[in-house]
Amino acid sequence: MRYFPPLLDWSVAFWQKDGGCSSGVEPRFVVPVVAGSNPVSHPISPFQNRSEGQSCLKLASVDVAIVSMESLETRIDYEFANSLLLAEALTHPSLAYESRKPSFDNQRLEFLGDAVIQLILTDELYRLFPELNEGHLTKLRSRLVSRDALCRYAKKIELGSYLMLGKGEDANGGRGRPSNLADAFEALAGAIYLDSSFEQVQSFLLNNFREFIEDITADPEENNPKGELQEHLQSISTSSPSYAIISQEGPDHQKQFLAEVKWEGLNLGRGSGLSKKEAETAAAAEALEKRVWRIWEGSRNR
Repeated sequence: MRYFPPLLDWSVAFWQKDGGCSSGVEPRFVVPVVAGSNPVSHPISPFQNRSEGQSCLKLASVDVAIVSMESLETRIDYEFANSLLLAEALTHPSLAYESRKPSFDNQRLEFLGDAVIQLILTDELYRLFPELNEGHLTKLRSRLVSRDALCRYAKKIELGSYLMLGKGEDANGGRGRPSNLADAFEALAGAIYLDSSFEQVQSFLLNNFREFIEDITADPEENNPKGELQEHLQSISTSSPSYAIISQEGPDHQKQFLAEVKWEGLNLGRGSGLSKKEAETAAAAEALEKRVWRIWEGSRNR
């Protein structure tokens, strides 16, 4: 039988060997949910057949969903020995907030996972680029572990569909919120590390990051127009450039954004893209090409 640590100090849970229990069943894991909410987008599953012998779980004091996460384990090619670590990694703080009862959430695992990801990717980049200095390696790593990058990794394994959220957070788009996805991916890495070994989580991360690492290997030079523009402008002034989305059009699934970047009262450039970030990046790239700030420099030198 797989080991399940105590669920919660405010729930009553115990295994019963006799009386009213189906043969050969064992839950994958049990998570508390707010009454009336739907913590996951896929159907709630009954107990899974995991071991021989009679066992059942009786619970009181809280509403409980029995959720199958086998499809997620298949996606990440890893089966948890302690399924509650997976439950914890996927539990957003809003769940406990709405229930108004003490519970676990994924914030501690996020803290751990962040450090694990940083170490593994730092080691990989150190080995891949022996000729690069510390500063350049740091910039390459930032491309791999930025919030946007972590969000992309989470979307790759459809992590949002497995998140356990409070009712309000779920209704307000919490499953697709970049911060939630990035945090959950870090927490998942932390959970795999605790459940197995450094080598196992290293394999998981490098498999998921592989295509992005290959992109960096093919083009190790940083392409960051916004950072380059800010660095240049702050070398000649204490002011930073500001970005604004001045228009957007098209259907929600293919909306086109138009951004403008300004500095010291000057319109430096415009750019468009399928996201606000893409539009701002395009605006910064145009600003670097036009170099309108030379007008300001000329007026200061008179």
